[in-house]
Amino acid sequence: MVKKMSTLDLSRSKKRKRNNNERVLFKFKNFGEQGFPTEFIGCNFDQNIKLLLEFAQQENGSIWSFQLEVHRHPPMHVFLFVVEEQVELSLNPHCKHCQYIGWGNNLMCNKKYHFLLPSKDTIGACVEGGGGQKYKYKTDSNNNIGGEIIKSKLNLIEIEGHMMHGVFHSNGFGHLLCVNGSLETPTSSDLPGHSIMDFWDRLCIGLRARKVSLRDISTKKGMDLRLLNTLAYGEPWFGRWGYKFGRGSFGVTQETYQNAINALQNMPLALLAHHHVGIININEILIVLSRYQMLSGHSLVTLCDAFHFMLELKSRIPKENNNLTSCYPGLLVDTTCRWSPKRVEMAIRVVVEALKRAELRWVSRQEVRDAARAYIGDTGLLDFVLKSLGNHIVGKYLVRRCLNPVTKVLEYCLEDISKAFPKQDQGFRVNDSKGKQQYKITWVQLMKDIYFLYNNILKEHKGLMSNYTGVFATIPTASRIILDTKYFLKEYKEVSEPDSRIEADKSKIYCAIMLATKDGFGVEEKVMTPFECFLMRKDVAFDELKIEVEKTFGDMYLGLRNFTTRSINNLMSPISGIELVFNVMKPGSKIVLGGVIMSNNDDININGGIFEGIKNNIIVDCLCGTKDEDGERMICCDICEVWQHTRCVNIPNHEAIPDIFLCNKCEQDILQFPSLP
Repeated sequence: MVKKMSTLDLSRSKKRKRNNNERVLFKFKNFGEQGFPTEFIGCNFDQNIKLLLEFAQQENGSIWSFQLEVHRHPPMHVFLFVVEEQVELSLNPHCKHCQYIGWGNNLMCNKKYHFLLPSKDTIGACVEGGGGQKYKYKTDSNNNIGGEIIKSKLNLIEIEGHMMHGVFHSNGFGHLLCVNGSLETPTSSDLPGHSIMDFWDRLCIGLRARKVSLRDISTKKGMDLRLLNTLAYGEPWFGRWGYKFGRGSFGVTQETYQNAINALQNMPLALLAHHHVGIININEILIVLSRYQMLSGHSLVTLCDAFHFMLELKSRIPKENNNLTSCYPGLLVDTTCRWSPKRVEMAIRVVVEALKRAELRWVSRQEVRDAARAYIGDTGLLDFVLKSLGNHIVGKYLVRRCLNPVTKVLEYCLEDISKAFPKQDQGFRVNDSKGKQQYKITWVQLMKDIYFLYNNILKEHKGLMSNYTGVFATIPTASRIILDTKYFLKEYKEVSEPDSRIEADKSKIYCAIMLATKDGFGVEEKVMTPFECFLMRKDVAFDELKIEVEKTFGDMYLGLRNFTTRSINNLMSPISGIELVFNVMKPGSKIVLGGVIMSNNDDININGGIFEGIKNNIIVDCLCGTKDEDGERMICCDICEVWQHTRCVNIPNHEAIPDIFLCNKCEQDILQFPSLP
């Protein structure tokens, strides 16, 4: 039987006591902000997660939940689960996500915290999967998930398909593993993707996350969205929330990635007219582009201009039968034009008639101007029309304009496109009440056009890549570099607490741990942890600080449980343990403490088992320049045991890895062996 839920909302910074059977309802739209549900006054993530969980409903020893109200009318609630994972007890203690983003040398934390927004489908999977007790939810007439949660040990973190799944290590490094949102307004069972990302970002800021990574492999209708959005906006969709280049696969560097973006964005549309050898459907491409040239009201010069305008248009046209309309020739006549629309229309007709007489061949601007001057004496008007008319539709013709790459002279051409337009029931050209021609576009047609341009300009086509010549050879190369960049990163800035929140008799000090590590070249001392903030009494001594540091880092990191401090490495002169910290250092200073990990009172060396990345001593040396695992499929040579990407050795992803593989170097070495007599 469903128990009645409380609709209390916690006021800022006031923790309310409640009995175990009462569930508090929080607002989704501000959850994670300062004061909702708690004042995040901890110095670091580890302290703030504990403050947050004080307001949660504890389901069992390692699972907590929050009920969040998305909107009241109609009622819609979602659940946020927080699952604590003890790394030492995990079947997979190492973090592959840290390995792929480049944090493999981070010390392994004792705990991970998984944040999950289950979807209706994943809730169903919880109910149907596994044996024994399960999470059971009852849905009301509005498909809201609610009711009594029966205690269970079902591992929620293994289920795929949540609306959101993010994980934090206890030192504040995190990974956003999935976002599955609706692209439309919220329904009874979905949240839009941007609302989920806003929610996640509030959590990261409130909990004081350090760095968060994600892997962007999102697609829609066969289009890779990171390529589409990067072309249109210069960044992936997640860039709206501050996610930048993290790490590229196949040897892609940040500089290479940025150069690819610039090359693709700045590709001139005008060159399509002269450099289209090998590009399939070139006439249809030009026609599609001309539609949006008409609707834009300004010149679309580059690939970036075209895709940016089309994606912005997509957000303005509802999916219903509504459409966007543009009227010609108002497109050419702005408020600063000194000629009347009637004179401009007449000049346009004269130019078009002159181009008709050219019989669809390319003619220079001067030839068109001279032919039109027989009918239009105002050369200023002619210059204005010729400047504005390029790549626009007039009646059933497309007026194409392009710079001849050889003569460097502007040329014009007329193309009959009457047979290439969509059928009238799809609606591209209609007449208004005054008989003037208007142009409109529907959401369905817009999506078809976006897909068409993506498929014919950006997408790689096997067997046709060699046909791309000249400047267009850049397109497939730049697109591939952008697609090979999947890992993005956001670094959260530390938020300074107002002095009013810090107790008068305490001050901040920042501490990190330095350890001696062994590599192939000997022993090297490295700072192994980020700096953690400690709020200490103003009369604290160094010995007391060392004890607090050892306890805090031991609770946080698996490999530092037996850490013992032996020195303070960044002080100019030795100090006594009884000396006061803030007599030697200013509040807010940073201290690096050196020491060793003790076992049976003997010093021991660090081994790969306490790092987030898997230290399996494999050798990666790929043709693309990659020297470490990057999450892509690899194959090992059976002789030298060096790993390379399957793609780089011409093994397609759809083919199975061969049982025996020799790299090119070993194969050449074998061929040089002397033949047997």
